[in-house]
Order: sequence, then structure tokens, then C-alpha cells
Amino acid sequence: MNEKIAIMTDSTSDIPKHIAEQYHIQVVPLRILYKEHEYRDQVDITAEEVYRRLPIEVPSTSLPSPSDVLDLFERLKKEGFTHVLAIHISSGLSGTGQLIQNLSQQVDDLVIKVIDSKNISMGLGYTVIEAARELARNASFESVCNHVQEILAKMKVYFVLETLEYLTKGGRIGKVAGTLGQMLNLKPIITVNEEGVYTTHAKVRGRKKSVDRLFETIKGHLARPMHNVAVCHGAAFEEAQELMERIKRHGNVGEVLMGHVSPVIGVHTGPGTLGFVVYQTD
Repeated sequence: MNEKIAIMTDSTSDIPKHIAEQYHIQVVPLRILYKEHEYRDQVDITAEEVYRRLPIEVPSTSLPSPSDVLDLFERLKKEGFTHVLAIHISSGLSGTGQLIQNLSQQVDDLVIKVIDSKNISMGLGYTVIEAARELARNASFESVCNHVQEILAKMKVYFVLETLEYLTKGGRIGKVAGTLGQMLNLKPIITVNEEGVYTTHAKVRGRKKSVDRLFETIKGHLARPMHNVAVCHGAAFEEAQELMERIKRHGNVGEVLMGHVSPVIGVHTGPGTLGFVVYQTD
């Protein structure tokens, strides 16, 4: 059987729009819920709008709409696709992947494989991009799936926040840890562990020291052979630009991308989010 393969992910992947369009990556939006209205992540609302409204109301976030997912599957079938590789945000942070898995069982005549990235933001996004690039080399469905697992094993994400307030409110870290962090001006370097949940990589006091420690962390990776890197930020463009330039000057760097975190991620991290994703390419 001839395979026509679609690559699918969710809006927390933070893939730059031009790259998603270039590789025809299908992106399902999560939802942002205010008291008076519901928005589709990166479709009906921007991260800047979320940040602007945070002092007035901190919204909740929700999984993609089942109808959005099923409509996408039906459209892909009509367009002649036979296979879908769906790569999603860590199951330790969201039920999105499980929702996609459950809905896939309602779809006939379409082979759908759902992969838990155990990651977030461009840790997920870069994996999806590499899957799409592998597909563009005319790889089979099985080969692309295997390639994704190889990439995921190499992918690391680290980030710092201006405040722990929003992670605490969203229940993503313990409230005691959040309170202590605010009291002591701690700006921990946060990563995602093998189970796909947030954990502290290092504890640093003050914003400048935390950004410097972030760069020291990436230097540790770049001491080894060639890597690709993505810098992500939430309302921290100048710091992200500076970090990207420092990374480019270091060496052992192949591709460097920069993007903005999605509105859904912004709800939980707040403005001032700065991080990077790195993985070894050889």
C-alpha cells in the first residue's frame, strides 16, 4: 500500500508558523478558558494578549476540542492520507496525547500512531520538525516513527521564569516551593525529566545570574559534537536575542531557531519566560 503520511502535533509545540506551513505540519490548538469566553491557542488569542490580561484574570487551560481533532482526521482522510503520526506534549503535563489516542480509536481507514514526547515547547516542536524533515526524505511511516524516538532520546529543554507565581497557581509545582522561591528571589533553572514532568536543574538567585546559568548549561552540551538549538521566550525578546547570539558564537552549533511560547504555556509560566532546547545531531 502506498503511504501518504501526515505529521500532527498540538499548539504547545511552539513551531514557528513558517516552518509548520513549509512542512505541512497539522497543529491542533489547546484551549484557554476565561470566565466569559473560550479561545483556541494561537488561533483566537496571542501570548501577548494573555500576558496583558493576567493582572485582571488568570485563565485556565484545557485540552483540544474533540470536534477539532475528529474534523482534522476526517479532512486528512478526504485528502487521501493513509497514516498520521501524532506527537504531543508530555503526558506528565497534559492529557492531550491521551485524548488524541482515545479519539483515534473512533476513526476508520486511517493508521494513527500517537507518541508522547515527554517534553514541551520546542522540545516537542523540534522533534516534530525533524519528523517532518525525515518524511520529506521519502522515509516510510515506520522509519519516521523510529527516527522520532531517536530524536526524543537526545532532546533536552531548560528554562527560567521571571516568577514562579503562575506555575504555582496552575498546580504545576508545589505551592511551598513556589512561595519559598518568591521569598528568596530564587530563579530555578527548570527542566523536564524522563517522566516528562518539571523538575529543578539548578537553583539560582536573581534574574541575571539565572540567565547566565542558563547559558552555562547550554555550554555544557555544546562542549560535545554538533547540536541544533532553539531559543524560546515569553515576552523576553531582547534576552532571547542576546542568548541566541551567545549560542551562535560558541561553536558546535548547527541550526539555531527562535520562537515565542504559546498562549497556553504563557498562562502557566507568565511573562519573562526564557529557555532553550538542545539536541545532538551527530
